[in-house]
Amino acid sequence: QVQLVESGGTLVQAGGSLRLSCVASGRTISRYDMGWFRQAPGKEREFVAAIRWTGGRTDYADSVKGRFTLSRDNAKNTVYLQMSSLKPEDTAVYYCAADGRSSWYPKAESSYDWWGQGTQVTVSS
Repeated sequence: QVQLVESGGTLVQAGGSLRLSCVASGRTISRYDMGWFRQAPGKEREFVAAIRWTGGRTDYADSVKGRFTLSRDNAKNTVYLQMSSLKPEDTAVYYCAADGRSSWYPKAESSYDWWGQGTQVTVSS
C-alpha cells in the first residue's frame, strides 16, 4: 500500500504562484508514474499533470500547459506541482495519485491505484 499526502494548498491571489507537494509513504514510488488531478465545486475531477517514473516524460492538461510544472524527487519519495500565473478557474481540490503499474495512461483515473486526500487551492480574483 502507498499512502499519499498532499500539502501546500492555500488561498492565493490571481497571478500568484504556489507549490504543491505530495509525499508518499509505505513504498518507494521511484518506479511509479505519478499524476495530479483536481476537482472544482460542482464539477467532475479532471486531469492536471503526470510524470513518468523516470522523470523524463510529463503530460499536462491544455488548461495548465506553460503555467504548471511537475517534478519529482525519488530520493524524498515526493512529487511537486509548481503552479504559476494562477487563475480563479484553477480553484479546486488537488489530488495526487500513483500508478503502481506505470502503464502511462496519464489522463485516465482508472490507471491510478492510490490517491491522496487532496489539498484545497483557492485563487481569488
